[in-house]
Amino acid sequence: MTILILHGPNLNLLGLKASKLKTRLTLDKVNRAIRKHVRGKGIKLKIIQTHKEYLAINFIQRNRNSADGLVIIPTSWAKYNQTIFETINITELETAAVYFDDSYSFGTNEENSIFVSNKIKSFSGEPLEAIVSAIDHLANKK
Repeated sequence: MTILILHGPNLNLLGLKASKLKTRLTLDKVNRAIRKHVRGKGIKLKIIQTHKEYLAINFIQRNRNSADGLVIIPTSWAKYNQTIFETINITELETAAVYFDDSYSFGTNEENSIFVSNKIKSFSGEPLEAIVSAIDHLANKK
């Protein structure tokens, strides 16, 4: 099983946000933790972080036939990015959208997201817990 992980805009600054909370969470630590979580479970991860819409769309489109699901942490894309939302719907990839709790929020949450469809399930909470829950949800769909 292959799961795509798409980290949206500014998630490379997660460590900066975490330092203000007196924690040490970084995007690298998140990626290492989710790789460790799937180890031995027959799950392959393809991970990208980008600010650029076209790179996100290319990532989804190029991997649509080999991927079994997509975990997207959309950050600001969740409010206005119809093109990425449309790409997810057209490809019909089983998708889990992740929103961080208030302390780690990048300004969007499940309630104000446009990423709503029957192919997208939302997860909210502390970053690692929410992402792991999203991965487990997709893994259990197969």
